[in-house]
Amino acid sequence: MKKGEKTNVMRVLDGKKISYVSHSYEPDPSMTGEEIARILGEDPARVFKTLVTRGKSGDFYVFVIPVTEELDLKKAAGICGEKAVAMIKQKELLPLTGYVHGGCSPIGMKKQFPTFINETAGTYDRIFVSAGKVGYQIELSSADLINAVGCTLGDIVSGT
Repeated sequence: MKKGEKTNVMRVLDGKKISYVSHSYEPDPSMTGEEIARILGEDPARVFKTLVTRGKSGDFYVFVIPVTEELDLKKAAGICGEKAVAMIKQKELLPLTGYVHGGCSPIGMKKQFPTFINETAGTYDRIFVSAGKVGYQIELSSADLINAVGCTLGDIVSGT
């Protein structure tokens, strides 16, 4: 990305007058979220990944959890009032959200789906989420992310 070039996520945040810091790294398809956190020099607990699910009803839901955690599908279903939720297929991600695997952000999707963020986000002043393009992350206050997207905080990870 050239200097001054913006991702859709950055344009959305600029439009809402929400401050953020963009970070970039050399992407590698085999890279894990923990490796990305290490490259950024950050605690992996502050770096969040965005997961998209479909409920039994057919409705879609977005979950934002720390890169070191696994989404608990039972807790996820409970928080969104579904009998069950399942991860969507990778090939469905781009047409549904406008984002590719590894570059999915809760901000600026083609359509805004109900979004839930793990409650640990509220314990940090600033967190990281994808900037909507592989190799780019944005750092912003968890409160700003919650306000920008209308996230609901909840316990949605395994083992808690």
